[in-house]
Amino acid sequence: MNRNTTIWLLVFGIAAAAPAIISASARASAPPRRFRVVNTIDADLKAVPVVADIPSIEPGGYRLESADRSLGFDVEIFREGDQTKLAAVIPAVAAKSNVEFELRPSSSRSRGLSIERDDEGLAITIDAKPFTRYIAKSGPKPYFFPVIGPTGARYTRAYPMENIAGEDRDHPHQRSFWFTHGSVNGIDFWAEQKGHGFIDMTSLDHVVNGARFGGFESTDRWLAADHQTPVCDDRRVFRFFVTDDSRIIDSEITLTATYNPVVFGDTKEGAFGLRVASSMDAARKGGGTITNAEGLTNDAAWGKPSPWVDYTGPVEGKTVGIAILNHPSSFRHPTPWHVRPYGLFAANPFGDHDFKLGRSGAFTLDKGRSITLRYRVIFHQGSTEQSHVNSLYQAYAHPPAIRPINLK
Repeated sequence: MNRNTTIWLLVFGIAAAAPAIISASARASAPPRRFRVVNTIDADLKAVPVVADIPSIEPGGYRLESADRSLGFDVEIFREGDQTKLAAVIPAVAAKSNVEFELRPSSSRSRGLSIERDDEGLAITIDAKPFTRYIAKSGPKPYFFPVIGPTGARYTRAYPMENIAGEDRDHPHQRSFWFTHGSVNGIDFWAEQKGHGFIDMTSLDHVVNGARFGGFESTDRWLAADHQTPVCDDRRVFRFFVTDDSRIIDSEITLTATYNPVVFGDTKEGAFGLRVASSMDAARKGGGTITNAEGLTNDAAWGKPSPWVDYTGPVEGKTVGIAILNHPSSFRHPTPWHVRPYGLFAANPFGDHDFKLGRSGAFTLDKGRSITLRYRVIFHQGSTEQSHVNSLYQAYAHPPAIRPINLK
């Protein structure tokens, strides 16, 4: 078998929230469809989440197989609004590979990753066990809490939502995993002191459930302290992937100056943030370590632009980590990082003055215009080296394409 066919794949399927279900016999009568999985870069890739836009195909469970049937994997196709998509987690793809597969009917279907609405937002489970909750109706901003990693332990701090012995109890506005900023038209959306702003979720759409993939979209309105005056809007797309040794959340956040021009002020207090479990804190000297793509660690990584940062440390006796990857198409890539040994871990493209980068981080978004921030968060096991974070970044920055060919 040549290099172009030395590719092994494991694809986890998905199903839309309420798709039309087509029987296997009905799909069997459809003409064969072919796809290529193409890796254009000269690097082997592992654990690659992929969501591809494809021409319209009936939603449901399918199987992609090579012509000799030596390679094959299950897929699910779903609809998101008026778009048809295919989602996959590809554990390994050979460098410079180009492999053709036929789409065939499959009766295998499962729903391991479930996203269900509740009174506060969304509850997200994996194989009926809690993964995280998106809390949109408690506090001044939406946030994920708790976030349970592949070891079964919580990877983010519980305070101030819960008081747990041994945890730090500082900075109560650092609620587990969130997005906001400390100066938006002069309003502080970061801290929760007098005069702070509010981010209210205004819609929740396109909830997708599947075997090892799920997702949802929301829109939010940023409001002044009076909880009435609109400042700007955002649209958030979150996608969740499950692999054998990680949990992955892809985030795409589009900020729009709907009402007036919006100034994102130059302050370190922002923006795409996590507070790691206190046992992981690098300041505790218990094995916690901050590492960026350039190899800078702990305090040396603070304020430095980098395509990725990994925060590792012990949780319940095991070394675990949270890696945040900044996509090349994201606004002001590579982002500077407001990452601290005491446990704060945030990507902030607006804090250049505080980070002493010799430029202003402020940005004015004209009325009607938008910017988009893109990040992948990987909750993994083991150290940065053991988890091959740089390889995971290459898979995020340059994912293989899944392309239909001769589609009928």
